Amino acid sequence: MLSVAEALDVLLAAPRPLVDSAAIEQMPTLAANGRILASAQTSQLNVPPADNTQMDGYAVRAADCAGGAARLQVSQRIPAGHVGAPLQAGTAARIFTGAMIPEGADAVVMQEMCEADGDAVVIKHAPASGEWVRRAGEDIRSGSVILPAGTRLRPQHLGLAASVGLETVPVVRKLRVAMFFTGDELTMPGQPLKPGAIYNSNRFVLRGLLENLGCEISDYGIVPDNREATREALRVAAQEHDLILTSGGVSVGEEDHVKPAVEAEGRLNMWQIAMKPGKPLAFGEVRRAAGGTAFFIGLPGNPVSSFVTFLIFVRPFILHQQGVAAAGLAPQAISMRADFDWPKADRRQEFLRVKINAGGGLDLFPHQGSGVLTSAVWGDGLVDNPAGKTIAKGDLLRFLPFSALLQ
Repeated sequence: MLSVAEALDVLLAAPRPLVDSAAIEQMPTLAANGRILASAQTSQLNVPPADNTQMDGYAVRAADCAGGAARLQVSQRIPAGHVGAPLQAGTAARIFTGAMIPEGADAVVMQEMCEADGDAVVIKHAPASGEWVRRAGEDIRSGSVILPAGTRLRPQHLGLAASVGLETVPVVRKLRVAMFFTGDELTMPGQPLKPGAIYNSNRFVLRGLLENLGCEISDYGIVPDNREATREALRVAAQEHDLILTSGGVSVGEEDHVKPAVEAEGRLNMWQIAMKPGKPLAFGEVRRAAGGTAFFIGLPGNPVSSFVTFLIFVRPFILHQQGVAAAGLAPQAISMRADFDWPKADRRQEFLRVKINAGGGLDLFPHQGSGVLTSAVWGDGLVDNPAGKTIAKGDLLRFLPFSALLQ
């Protein structure tokens, strides 16, 4: 069996990142949340553009206040967005947060350390030169790269881009993903549940996960459980999509038609992954009639297995295809304390569903079966437990929060 790390390395080495000019869109910065930046963005100005004050107070010459109890004439009032006159020696300027420091001033005294006295102010503090002054370019220097290519844009990134005046940003087009499901036992909610049938929960989970990643989704729903129908679905899906995603049907049983259908329409690698849940994983390519191929990933059919393998493998694969660097795509673990025992080691790497408790430790969901989707709803994340390792209360574990994996 392949290790999780080995399988992830193969997946991340395979994509053809969308970097050609046809795959790049110029997007209004205000609408670019969640998109992948196609090229590095450089600032053409300093931020802040000029020295300004961090506090409401009085702009002064530090030398005029060296005694700690100076009385200075208030010569002007400078709100944010206005430019003051040069400050004369022996005077102060009433100034408000964000306003430009007037020429001649070199410090700001916060208003709590000052007392108004008619048209003058008493400064009850001896400021150092530069006190409460934000220097020009303190945050961003003109000519510096503010956002590297491959950045997945979040609200803070958009704010940074706006702060240097970027009205638009170049982003990689959305990855086009086709999804379908095979299995005569699958039924959609709202339909009668026949004997032996189950509702197709994986369709809802996988579609939501793809939406979280900003994919352009074509949902072909449930495909009839026979080889020719599966081949036709693959042929149609390959034409206009970068990736075809399925769950279930990739085993070697007589009723598992996805594996031979993909092999007939392209090529397929079937892997046994040394992980629990989620042992089977299929990866390959499906030919397009017009030339080229679409990638194919087949996930296991059990709900938790499908969910976990998507988070560990499909999520980084999709992000990397859109230009996110592979080095930053492995799940980032947090060291947290176990408040449970797990006395039986497994030969596979385990991903246990856990919840953060009030004491700052981790509780374990009592039933870790691959079909128990309740565990993924109850939990706050996964414990990445190495193969062959038992867990005792107090052990420090590798915790993978859903808050990071589900975005």
